[in-house]
Amino acid sequence: MIKQINNIDKYMDFINRINLSDKYSDPMLSNEVQIKENLLESLEKKDNLVFGIFDDFYTIIGFFVFLVIEEEKYAEMIVGLSDNADAYKELFNYLDTNYKGYKVDFVYNPKNDFLTSLLRIYNANFEIEQQKMQLINFANIKRKNIVTLYTDEYKEEYINIHEKDTYWTGEKVLTALDRFRVILAIKNNKVIGYVDITHKYEENEPYAVFVKEEYRNQGIATDMLSYAIELYNNKRIMLYVDIDNNVAIRLYEKLGFEKVKGNNLTAHLML
Repeated sequence: MIKQINNIDKYMDFINRINLSDKYSDPMLSNEVQIKENLLESLEKKDNLVFGIFDDFYTIIGFFVFLVIEEEKYAEMIVGLSDNADAYKELFNYLDTNYKGYKVDFVYNPKNDFLTSLLRIYNANFEIEQQKMQLINFANIKRKNIVTLYTDEYKEEYINIHEKDTYWTGEKVLTALDRFRVILAIKNNKVIGYVDITHKYEENEPYAVFVKEEYRNQGIATDMLSYAIELYNNKRIMLYVDIDNNVAIRLYEKLGFEKVKGNNLTAHLML
């Protein structure tokens, strides 16, 4: 049975127990900042759907938070906590019944075999597992390239080079500048790279780092990220990087990031 939740406190024992599990913990609840923003404040966010899954004895067996944007037919699992196969089956039946035609994204613990198995049955597309990294000690880098904050002067160039196969396209990022900062790399007065990074949270994250192919291996990504870190004046910064992207991992380590617990796996599903 699925029931909408309007009081999280009564389920905190269940939430904490599952989130301490090695297999079924949620990587989006891996520190106090994420717990505050993704869990404790979830009921305050207008596009969030917070619900529990209960067994026949009305005992909770699953707790979930989904972002649902009806006008875009898009949903995203913000929190998913359960160590019960039946809870995930009921979750998918619910999504299949109520959100047909939606694109649904899942970001979750790579060890969660129940969720992975169901996503495969539903023919989801999987990205590469990502390593979580945290800025521990910023290594101040002397920049060699021109990097600057976005201005409308560069709008068309930024949108043109921006990744298109993502929810946060260049156009969407520019409609959410209360949430994002955009940092640009400029060469001969042309945009050759960008970093999209959140800025309104206690812990912020680069969502995208891109350099045009012909300008790679010139320290441009390092310079953009170094500039971003300086802007944040010692605020917490974390990021995710593909576990097999050794070049990027070395770059982040050079800047002062370290690997931490909280790897994730992302799957995309069309219902």
